[in-house]
Amino acid sequence: MHIHQTAIIESPHIGEGTRIWAYAHILPGARVGRDCNICDHTFIENDVIVGDRVTIKCGVQLWDGVTLEDDVFVGPNATFANDPFPRSKRHLAKMVKTLVARNASIGANATILPGLVIGRNAMVGAGAVVTRSVPPNAIVVGNPARIIGYVDSEPLGADTAMPHDAPATAIKEALPVRGVVLHRLPLVQDMRGNLTAGEVPRDVPFTPQRYFLVHEVPSGETRGAHAHRVCEQYLVCVRGACSVVVDDGTTRAEVRLDDPCLGLYLPSMVWGIQYKYTPDAVLLVLASHPYDGTDYIRDYDEYLAALAAE
Repeated sequence: MHIHQTAIIESPHIGEGTRIWAYAHILPGARVGRDCNICDHTFIENDVIVGDRVTIKCGVQLWDGVTLEDDVFVGPNATFANDPFPRSKRHLAKMVKTLVARNASIGANATILPGLVIGRNAMVGAGAVVTRSVPPNAIVVGNPARIIGYVDSEPLGADTAMPHDAPATAIKEALPVRGVVLHRLPLVQDMRGNLTAGEVPRDVPFTPQRYFLVHEVPSGETRGAHAHRVCEQYLVCVRGACSVVVDDGTTRAEVRLDDPCLGLYLPSMVWGIQYKYTPDAVLLVLASHPYDGTDYIRDYDEYLAALAAE
């Protein structure tokens, strides 16, 4: 452990290998893990937990109620709040909790409002003002912060993955995410209008038991963010466009559905997210099973654990 001579360390709970630099101040109740790097002019209050291998850059204050899990990065002058309606000399009986999950990064000068969860592996851009919890792996920027992408999500636009014009017969392309297949469906054109069609099981590899439409999604909102234990899905954006992120726990990819001739097959146990909807977007989803709430896995850590148990 290295502690600079100007640092004030009142807590006995500092892990091995942690380095604490000039003018840092850590109060008695705080807990700091191993191999952390606590930079100049940081302040850590009592009810704060800092995991292992965390980096906290200069000028950061961690107030009561903040938890940073393992491998978190906090950039210079990032700000955490723990009282949604602060008043001078009025204190909450218990401060609101904020969690930054493992391997997440907070950019310089970002502001994190109280009571939020910054999900595992998420990335908060510099100067962002985070007013809502951030999903795992999401990249957020701006004020208020909005999702602009997902970490390690390889973009696979339909214009590069497949011919832009629909062929006379369907073309299928397996994506790098386990079991996910992108279909370019046939297009029939004549003076009366265009027709696109798919067949079961040639194009849709299951007999649909349910369908639903997603439409009028407010700008910047995300849908999905779950996996199914059993249910398979087939997605067609019949109007407008949206992006779909697919994730098998190891590989993540992003597909732009911007043509009704594109169909995306998602097998069970693939994490799916839909976002970047255009205002006119209408997403048709065919499902292999009737609705069953117990079939959904909505927590990403639970999803990873279920994959590991397979």
